[in-house]
Amino acid sequence: MAELLLSPDYPHARAAFLAAAASVSVGITSFPHPLKGPADEDLAVDVADLGPADASTVVLVVSATHGVEGYCGSALQTHWLTHDAAERPTDVRVVHVHALNPFGMAWVRRVNEDNVDLNRNFVDWSQPPPANADYGRIADLLVPAEWTDAELTRTTTELLGYADDWGFARLQAVISGGQYAHPTGVFYGGTGPVWSHRWLREFCAASLTGAERVIIIDLHTGLGPWGVGELIASAPKGEPHYDRAAQRWGSITSMLDGDSVSAVLAGDWLMVAGDLAPHAEVTPITIEYGTVDPITVLQSLRADAWLHSRGDPRGSNAPMVRAQVRAAFADDDPAWIAACWTRFAEVMGAALQP
Repeated sequence: MAELLLSPDYPHARAAFLAAAASVSVGITSFPHPLKGPADEDLAVDVADLGPADASTVVLVVSATHGVEGYCGSALQTHWLTHDAAERPTDVRVVHVHALNPFGMAWVRRVNEDNVDLNRNFVDWSQPPPANADYGRIADLLVPAEWTDAELTRTTTELLGYADDWGFARLQAVISGGQYAHPTGVFYGGTGPVWSHRWLREFCAASLTGAERVIIIDLHTGLGPWGVGELIASAPKGEPHYDRAAQRWGSITSMLDGDSVSAVLAGDWLMVAGDLAPHAEVTPITIEYGTVDPITVLQSLRADAWLHSRGDPRGSNAPMVRAQVRAAFADDDPAWIAACWTRFAEVMGAALQP
């Protein structure tokens, strides 16, 4: 089997995915995004659809919910199409959604074109968004007005002081749990459903109508030990989503029970996955692949937020910041993606079982 490598940029990743899908003669549909990438390239959500349209079981695999994390997800989807698609059960429909957040993937950002974290955007927008008052206390430390060595040292030192005072778990929850009052900050949830959010709901409403069982695998990176793919449920133990996932995959964690590498999130799309196919039995799971330590990840997100709010995304600092973000979420060491593949193959194998 050919060595598995990450694509260098979004256009190469997209081309590889489309070529792999075409090689196994599957249905391919592209949904254009209204904006362009950094090289003025077209952006789209590309969908590869394998298997009978009327299959009772659908396995839905999604990459790039967080754009830059799509480099791993894209590689896994492309490799599966190239090497494993022909071995799938013929009565199961497999749908690969490539780059749910294509803007973020192309610009090497975790967030979308609105600086919105898509996995904080699926709150109930008929109600006021969740409050996160503590975030306001550290907002200016996270994304300072200037990104100099002196400011980085000062603000990082003060943030570590909050970690001492609050405890690291509380600080992680305040920073990453989701906030809705600081549009240029990190982990911002927006003011309403963003483009990718609306697309996902519309696609599922049109595409999953005949399914009796929907299994969802959402691919993420950036939390946990290097190369380890933790399986995270967005429901607590005892809830049907959790119990079905545990029965299918064995050892899993719950974002809501405190045993996961993830903090409790507001607006996580897998928490409302049942609404995307309300007529079906839905079993969603996240694979979270570890990369580097949490501080390194956070520093990359701070730099990215500063670049796009107070810097110049096409300026001289931009390549360095994008390289920093990519390194935090996509390790180009072939051993890392090989480890990710091993886990993905296991998870897909179990998902395709009756």
